[in-house]
Amino acid sequence: MTRPGAVGPGLRHGRASLALSFGVQGVAFALLVTRIPALQDQYGISDGLLPVFLAAVPILAGAGSVLTEKVVARVRPGVVLRWAQPLVLLSLLGVGAGRQLWHIAVALGVFGLAVGALDASMNMMGVSLQRAYGRSIMLGFHAAYSLGGIAGASLAWVGARWDLSLFVSYLPVVAVLLPAALVGSRWYTEGRSPGGGVADPSKAAGGGLSFKLLLPLCLVMCFAYIGDSTVSNWSAKYLQDVLGSSEQMSTLPYNVYMVTTLLGRAVGDLGVRRFGAVAVVRGGSLLAAGGFAVVAGAPGAWVGMLGFTMLGLGLCVIVPQTFAAAGRLFPGNSDAAVARLNIFNYVGFLVGSPLVGVLGDAWSYRGAMLVPMVLVLATLVYARSFAPSPARYGGGHERPRTADVG
Repeated sequence: MTRPGAVGPGLRHGRASLALSFGVQGVAFALLVTRIPALQDQYGISDGLLPVFLAAVPILAGAGSVLTEKVVARVRPGVVLRWAQPLVLLSLLGVGAGRQLWHIAVALGVFGLAVGALDASMNMMGVSLQRAYGRSIMLGFHAAYSLGGIAGASLAWVGARWDLSLFVSYLPVVAVLLPAALVGSRWYTEGRSPGGGVADPSKAAGGGLSFKLLLPLCLVMCFAYIGDSTVSNWSAKYLQDVLGSSEQMSTLPYNVYMVTTLLGRAVGDLGVRRFGAVAVVRGGSLLAAGGFAVVAGAPGAWVGMLGFTMLGLGLCVIVPQTFAAAGRLFPGNSDAAVARLNIFNYVGFLVGSPLVGVLGDAWSYRGAMLVPMVLVLATLVYARSFAPSPARYGGGHERPRTADVG
């Protein structure tokens, strides 16, 4: 494996360009999801029909991830990413430009498929670059995504504050980000095999992909996104309706969650290098579970805010480390492993919001917060899957000779 000290300018440029792609994607996704009320008004989408449109995006993204697994058997992930990112931005612009239901249906369909290909290819390249660096860098890429999400949400707030149409809000952002992404794509690169060549997953030793071995990581990914979608979809309602906050204060939990996610990911790689991936994932799981417990038992809004802060710091490390662990588990077929694992990102997103809603209506919203808490705690059962010596190397006791701990 390439030692950290041997990292050349090509890999450094590739790392920077990939971080830019993560950031651009964070902006684009935030611009879409934070302007949903404006989408309803522009297209006349009823409350009953809205969930159909919202569910279609992650379902099609899952299909895009499956398709990407097939495509990267013939072309490199960087090629997929180079074409998928412009499609995401252009389809976002299409969402803002339309007026009829079929317009948004087509635009969201393209957006969903492109997002699936984008997420899969970005994380494939991140895993490959981390292997080349020989140390944890995946959290840094996801920190760039969080930073982009904060920027996108801020831009959406400006658009809403000045009552700008979606097209007017999206056009200058796309006009800046699209050429930036295309220029940055010139430096896309991937990690190299110990012999100096780009690893070919179709020819590498140990290239078989066992879903049985991958399943624990798939479950962890699903549980993490159930927790994430709970915060995204229910934090404002919970703070206002259950904890009695003002309408203004109810907008704060998600913002705080995003900021703490960024901070946790910005320093998370250092934690992985110092303590190892297993310890960081265990610590993040315990902190996130504690956050859900605090939210469920909070006597007032400010204590609830503390719980959502804990959630951001805890959940933020799990997803990047899950992708990294899949790359270590299947070093000869990491692209396919990442593509399949990425599907459970969307499964968790689809399950999380209705799960809390159903439980909240049938039982109580305080009680509903305990369900994602238990699921996040279940990550502890699978923590050994994050070790640098996975089960395929001898049940977790034999350490392969590698500098990679993240």
